Amino acid sequence: MNVTRVSILAILLLAFVPREAFNVKAQLDYCVGQVTRTAAFIPAAPPNLPRNILNGKTAWNYVGYKDWTSGFWPGTLWYVYEYTKDPKWKAKADLFTRELTPLAYQKAIDHDLGFQMYCSFGNGLRLTHNPAYKKILLAAADTLATLFNPNVGTILSWPRPVPNMEWPQHNTIMDNMINLELLFWASKNGGDKRLYDIAVSHATTTMNNHFRPDHTSYHAVVYDRKTGKKVKGVTHQGYADNSMWARGQSWAIYGFTMTYRETKDPKFLDFAQKVSDVYLERLPADLIPYWDFSAPDIPNAPKDASAAAVTASALLELSVFVKDKTKAALYRAKAEQMLETLSSANYQSRQLNNAFLLHSTGHKPNNSEVDASINYADYYYIEALLRLKKLQAGKSIQSIR
Repeated sequence: MNVTRVSILAILLLAFVPREAFNVKAQLDYCVGQVTRTAAFIPAAPPNLPRNILNGKTAWNYVGYKDWTSGFWPGTLWYVYEYTKDPKWKAKADLFTRELTPLAYQKAIDHDLGFQMYCSFGNGLRLTHNPAYKKILLAAADTLATLFNPNVGTILSWPRPVPNMEWPQHNTIMDNMINLELLFWASKNGGDKRLYDIAVSHATTTMNNHFRPDHTSYHAVVYDRKTGKKVKGVTHQGYADNSMWARGQSWAIYGFTMTYRETKDPKFLDFAQKVSDVYLERLPADLIPYWDFSAPDIPNAPKDASAAAVTASALLELSVFVKDKTKAALYRAKAEQMLETLSSANYQSRQLNNAFLLHSTGHKPNNSEVDASINYADYYYIEALLRLKKLQAGKSIQSIR
């Protein structure tokens, strides 16, 4: 972003204007309380993985291990364990994580293995060093890699007919950027080295084909599966093919920041900033995006707290990598402000239900999970809080505690 004079002054003023510090511990304690209440009502047998609480409702809807969001509840439990150090949360996280084991060994049904397995087993391995988790993660990475098409250079997102994707041509969606973390990890921890090459190829091809000149992203790109030629850029969950779907752009911010962390290739750091800047420039005043930046009914359109949580977490990491101190400070400040807004009475669920956050939007065109509480919003919210807590303590966001 061409950081405006106003933005620079705003950052400088933050250093001089007295301001009540954001209480990260209080928000993490709040998350523990909400998880405690959720855990008290979970069914004993599958489907028992909390996915959403719909608008106006108070009870979680549950899914089984094959659901694309299945890793977020065990991942959230691992984050609660990381914060509290209470072994009861370790035991619960392990219990729900192990439900996902079959995914590592079954034929890949879509690209979401990274979400499913790295949020669950990945966090579990990071915190416990359990060798059984490592074995399962390596198998999951190999399974995910079966969806890679070398003619295209990306992983196939949906190996089945999906509207507007011209099956059996090759489709890739922006969400897939997050799943590369599993491949990067595996390539450095005993897996085949080609997994690294697959991840880099996917990120590079996505960077070259998934974005418009202003660095807003298409949700999906369809490629000719044999020639690799780009057929078209479209949306699936956004308002229009040429609009910026909020969570899709947040996946890009998070995914390219993570890709830079894993590769240290400056082109990915530069690109992470470009996709962040256009998102930040177009945000409403409270920094929580509408579900799509081009939604025709703004300011009455539904918000998407999940996109804000993903972006806040990503910007905290990006702020560490950016060498321009003014810009790094801007990213850090924006992330903190997003977390402050998400932690307000306007966005926290509090006594309304047992989730962390309200006002997320899953799939607006399908009228699915609109203005709801959703598990991935909660996951990235607590992740962002833990990252901020570490930064405030002068630690790396990748540190264990």
